[in-house]
Amino acid sequence: MLVPAFLPSPTVNGFHVGPIFVHAYGLAYVVAVAAAIALTTRRWERRGGARTLVHEVALWGFPAGLVGGRLYHLATSWNEVPHQWWGPLAIWQGGLGIWGGIAGGTLAGVWVLRRRHVDTAAFMDAAAPGLLVAQAIGRIGNYFNQELFGGPTTLPWGLEIDPAHRPVGYERFATFHPTFLYELLWNLALASVLIWLGRRQRIRAPGLFALYVAGYSLGRIGEELLRVDPAHHLFGLRLNLYVASVLCVAGLGWFARIQRLNVPWRRVRSRPSALLLAGGVAAALCGCGQRATTTNRKPQSAQSPMVHVALAAANRAGSDLRGKPTCALFAVRRRVSGATSTTARRRPGVGVRGARPVCL
Repeated sequence: MLVPAFLPSPTVNGFHVGPIFVHAYGLAYVVAVAAAIALTTRRWERRGGARTLVHEVALWGFPAGLVGGRLYHLATSWNEVPHQWWGPLAIWQGGLGIWGGIAGGTLAGVWVLRRRHVDTAAFMDAAAPGLLVAQAIGRIGNYFNQELFGGPTTLPWGLEIDPAHRPVGYERFATFHPTFLYELLWNLALASVLIWLGRRQRIRAPGLFALYVAGYSLGRIGEELLRVDPAHHLFGLRLNLYVASVLCVAGLGWFARIQRLNVPWRRVRSRPSALLLAGGVAAALCGCGQRATTTNRKPQSAQSPMVHVALAAANRAGSDLRGKPTCALFAVRRRVSGATSTTARRRPGVGVRGARPVCL
């Protein structure tokens, strides 16, 4: 039996339940919210919290996320909004912006938590992995809509796109990078890392949420380097690439401030943080030799200088890591000749004996 060398797209994007047509995109959102609530409830109850608070936050956060996501889309993609009076409300035409959705949902959730006089930072850490899982499930809806894909590719996991959904200038190509799938896998991996960090390491809240902001934005940088769907550009690069870059740096800076890290940044810049940056654009580099070249448009991954920056950072990281492993997120305390030397300021509750890595 022959196995197709590509991923087929679904022929329909929903199903009928009597006279009602259920869109797969909307169904994916419902499942995503349910998964986020379930995971957040489990993590919050482990911290001694009540599940009713999770439900209340979701009750306010989800509608606020829809409003914020739509407002962001209206502000950045106004040309895709229907010109009728109801156009701004038609979320089924044009979609939502993830950045606005995260901001709106977070603000509403923080408002609820402060009204209930709850540890806001701890709740944000409990919710961070659930948000990533929800975003991953939501990307399944893009698969049914045949949207948010990357440039042409001949890789075996290339996604077949119907001619009606191919962007202008790409009508001759049949298979494209499934960038929504790349983001789905990245989000699930990042959620797993955050859960592991929450169990194994001592991280001050809301450090996990800060890493969520930085990590998701990092993966989005690689995705934006691949995508070819219509978008607003600034200096030849997609607008969301700048947004993701700013939020990635802001998230890392926020995390460092929360943990009160006192690290030598000249040494950090070429070590694990560089490897993290290189991983974020891995999607942009995969299959670059397999990309079809019959189009006049140059591949976006070859156009952007950020790819070359990531490669150079990874090379520096590889040379610096040989024989001298260190970590930018953890301080190592050593006892030398009866005196303690440290790469970070001593914080309350952190031991100093031995050479065991401790998280600040």
